[in-house]
Amino acid sequence: MSTNQPAQVAAGGGGAALDARQLRTVLIAVSIALMAVIASVSGLNVAQTHLAVEFGASQGTILWVINIYTLALAALLLPLGAIGDRLGRKPMLVAGLSVFGIANIAAGLAPTAEVMLAARAASGVGAAMVMPVTLAVITSTFPEEERGAAIGVWTGVAGGGGILGMFLSALLVDVADWRLLFVLPVVLVVVALAMTLKSVPDSRERSAHGFDSVGALVSVVAVAGLIFALQEGPERGWTAPETLVGLAAGLVAAVGFVAWEVRRRDASLLDVRLFRERGLAGGSITLLVVFGVQAGIAVVLFPFLQAVLGWPGLLSTLALMPMAVTMMAASGLAPKLAVRIGSRSTMAAGVALGGGGLALMALFVSVDGGYPAILPGMLAMGVGMGLSMTPSTEAITGSLPREKQGVASALNDVTREFGTALGVALLGALLSAGYRGAVDDRLGGIPPEAARTAREGIANAVEAAGGAGSYARNLIHAAQQSFVDGWQQAMWAGVAVMGALFVYVALRGPENAASTAAGDAGSTGPVTEPQPVAR
Repeated sequence: MSTNQPAQVAAGGGGAALDARQLRTVLIAVSIALMAVIASVSGLNVAQTHLAVEFGASQGTILWVINIYTLALAALLLPLGAIGDRLGRKPMLVAGLSVFGIANIAAGLAPTAEVMLAARAASGVGAAMVMPVTLAVITSTFPEEERGAAIGVWTGVAGGGGILGMFLSALLVDVADWRLLFVLPVVLVVVALAMTLKSVPDSRERSAHGFDSVGALVSVVAVAGLIFALQEGPERGWTAPETLVGLAAGLVAAVGFVAWEVRRRDASLLDVRLFRERGLAGGSITLLVVFGVQAGIAVVLFPFLQAVLGWPGLLSTLALMPMAVTMMAASGLAPKLAVRIGSRSTMAAGVALGGGGLALMALFVSVDGGYPAILPGMLAMGVGMGLSMTPSTEAITGSLPREKQGVASALNDVTREFGTALGVALLGALLSAGYRGAVDDRLGGIPPEAARTAREGIANAVEAAGGAGSYARNLIHAAQQSFVDGWQQAMWAGVAVMGALFVYVALRGPENAASTAAGDAGSTGPVTEPQPVAR
């Protein structure tokens, strides 16, 4: 089908034909909506100090203000994605954008930490209504031969949007006021809402089965419990009662969810039997690992740029942009490469490049080498993640039927959220352990009080150096070198994980769909139901 020929919109029994220009408008609308949601995940991190001073709140409260958004978003993705399939994707997108926009306005005007916390939770609810629908609109609207390119744009925004949002947020905090952080998502919401109302077609699916309310509720408990444990473990401790309760509740609910869904079979919220397919399993595992590594890298990079290189927050955020740009560019190129060499080969190449980037950073990072020493590794990571994310997302959405595209999109998003939480928890723990293991041998002669503070982390060491007198330079040098040791430990662990993923993708990744995509390139007519990429 040529780009000028219309595509039939799957809208539960029929729909208007969309030409190339209209399809581009739809893609822009859902991409802007997705950007608003993604930018809000990480944007508030740059204003932690400002929030604490403004509200007189503890660090624990501030972390909850940041994390409650992700917790609500992840927990509600599956049920709200399924509801969007049934009630209509356009109405769900409009309602979600409205809730999200109003909640961000409330957050920007919040007079207390409690109001801010409630507003952030409401933002997470709105985001959970928006995020799965954006991808479901693409898979249900775009013709098969153009769907891959559209998903490439979507994955690029999903992957690089967080870094771009963090940079813009840091810019606003540095040049203006932290409350203006909420202006950016509100502006994006207004634009996306106007374009959605005008251009995005509605699509919904009829189902012969009732909504799986039990499965929806159990999935909320499972995801919320596990995400809570991963968020709180590094802060409270992995053996803290709250962490253990969250982990236990999440695991029990997850087992219960699987058992219930197997029993419901075709009437289930998510047919877990489909994970036996290469497409769904391979795509989910790849996204889990890739997003985990990406999030873990951010945990390592920011302290390196700020505490080791001494860069301010805005410059540190700007330093991540090359990785975000290459990731977004590679996401757009991935569908074309998949047509030529196959989805599995493209995913494997991306994973190999990502692992190679981690190895480069581990080999060449040093205090004296500075930013140029890690830039090649960052660029390789960006390209690798972009190449692996798009075919992985296509594999997930292609494994579920059209009437379950909201669920497929939500599963894709839940996998990303789990990967992010796992990466932050695990690579962050490895970095901390490596730092503490290395710094003790370098604190000889340092005053005991300053040494105790320095063992807690590199930021604490920099703060302690102010009162260490003539020992300040030695203290900072010891902390910086120890951080590099911890960096290398975390990076090599990431290389091992990516190596294992490469072997898995090479052996059990989605079957190559290149020949099918190429063969369909000249077809016309209505959008067909997405077919499983592998069985």
